[in-house]
Amino acid sequence: MSLLEKYFKLRENGTDVRTELLAGLTTFLTMAYIIFVNPAILGDAGMPKDAVFVATCLAAAIGTLIMGLYANYPMALAPGMGLNAYFAYTVVLGMKIPWEAALGAVFISGCLFILVSVFRLREMIVNGIPPSMRTAITVGIGLFLGLISLKSAGIVVANPATLVGLGDLHKAPVVLAVVGFLMIVALDRLRVRGAILIGILAVTLLSFVFAGNKFGGVVSMPPSITPTLFKLDIMGILSIGILNVVLVFFLVELFDATGTLMGVANRAGLLKNGKMERLNRALLADSTAIVAGSFLGTSSTTAYVESAAGVQAGGRTGLTAIAVAVLFLLCLFFSPLAGVVPAYATAPALLYVACLMLQDLVHVDWTDSTESVPAAVTALTMPFTFSIAEGVAFGFITYAALKLLTGRAREVKLIVWIIAAVFLFKLIYLGS
Repeated sequence: MSLLEKYFKLRENGTDVRTELLAGLTTFLTMAYIIFVNPAILGDAGMPKDAVFVATCLAAAIGTLIMGLYANYPMALAPGMGLNAYFAYTVVLGMKIPWEAALGAVFISGCLFILVSVFRLREMIVNGIPPSMRTAITVGIGLFLGLISLKSAGIVVANPATLVGLGDLHKAPVVLAVVGFLMIVALDRLRVRGAILIGILAVTLLSFVFAGNKFGGVVSMPPSITPTLFKLDIMGILSIGILNVVLVFFLVELFDATGTLMGVANRAGLLKNGKMERLNRALLADSTAIVAGSFLGTSSTTAYVESAAGVQAGGRTGLTAIAVAVLFLLCLFFSPLAGVVPAYATAPALLYVACLMLQDLVHVDWTDSTESVPAAVTALTMPFTFSIAEGVAFGFITYAALKLLTGRAREVKLIVWIIAAVFLFKLIYLGS
């Protein structure tokens, strides 16, 4: 106990071992859905689901351990929602890039993230991007996830006349997905810990009765990670062209990690004069986890906003993160359970996450069309082109163009001009 006290400074932070461990359990329950959702999403990209399950658990454990031991913050990390969708549906399925090369792009973006953290360039980049565009990227990813979830649930289907249409609402998977979604929202509103996880497991149980799902057991030795371990193809992505892919990975990782870390730290009362004392350590933990995840075989790892649940339960130090990491490692022995979770069971979780991401719309200045229109273009283009990258590209180009045409070019920071120019060059000379 004295060792834990000395290392994590428990008393100084107004906490104790019991509180930290309970906070870790709380955080884990709120984010454990990722061990089911991530293999499902990356599996759509042709990656072996069992190996991705192991990679997800290991990447989450490694990243969270680094956060706890090195940065001493109560934040947990795991493969990020939105980033996994961009990886699977935009890069692999949309751009026809092999998943091995896409992992190479994740590795390169992680290395770039490490560089901007080490040389403290993060603040310059983040402060240079207008708040409206940061918000738009989050909202656009939410809309993109919403479309994916509705498709996975069978509620939205392809229609040759109208592009999309309503699915067959009489099918069991569709009904179960609706039930699961309402259950998750209601439980979360009632502050039930692990609401998303409970919803996924409940729909999975009902699927055995009403949808003909087959039970494959609960506990076993972890599957082999060999199919994805060290399978990243760095030279492959370099030969294809990394401009579009890596830039979007990098920007989303940067905003996601920074925003989440600052938000959770603020809720925990860990900010001093509005700043995190060990922010650079936290960002290095985040970026190192991205690189580790690319080696293991998963999309970008990032800080989870669900960490706020553990903070609410009293977590204040890295011991909370250590507890989360240990629980992710224990999950390795529950792979049969992950294997029987159908897509329509994880779809409600995706849809709820999407709904939460739309809350940021209130932060857009709707009275200024040079701010609101680029934000709207960014958010709307993502689902309608089925590409996060295209949404970001059109958004930045629109923002720079409108500021220029309205005589407000001086308001635009240099980093925005650079990003807009890069995307414009890509669209003109390289195509979509």
